[in-house]
Amino acid sequence: MNLMGIIFYEDRNFQGRHYETSSDCPELTSYLSRCHSCRVESGCFMVYDRPNFMGNQYFMKRGEYADYMSMMGMSDCIRSCRMIPMHRGSYKMKIYERENFGGQSHELMDDCDNIMDRYRMSDCQSCNVMDGHWLMYEQPHYRGRMMYLRPGEYRNFMNMGMSGMRFMSMRRIMDSCY
Repeated sequence: MNLMGIIFYEDRNFQGRHYETSSDCPELTSYLSRCHSCRVESGCFMVYDRPNFMGNQYFMKRGEYADYMSMMGMSDCIRSCRMIPMHRGSYKMKIYERENFGGQSHELMDDCDNIMDRYRMSDCQSCNVMDGHWLMYEQPHYRGRMMYLRPGEYRNFMNMGMSGMRFMSMRRIMDSCY
């Protein structure tokens, strides 16, 4: 079994002081004054531009990100990260048109590139993730800002700091990144 790991660097192009972790880190500034590049040695991670897993989220799989700010349009440096555990089971999520599991609902077991085309839903404002780990995107075809969801109930995305976002596509985080 591979150990998962990510290395953060203070400067672009893997320069300056660095910090390595294989687990969640709610506050990177405890280890580095800033973070402008990173290298994912193994596994998958979500990185956030605010402490405590808040703010804009970016999915990172194995690879090198010499200047991720320009690659991903990030406005600030990485402030926290969350390791995405490997999942070898099935994937199942129920999406709802309105908050608190209201309105039209549909069950997903595979990726959905456009909820409007597939289900005639104009928005997804709550969901229940029963199995697997998922990414939700604000635009069809897995584009725009994203949000990482692990198993659990998500009653209102606005209360999670996602106000103003409409989620229009969903993708399973598959074991291919490990």
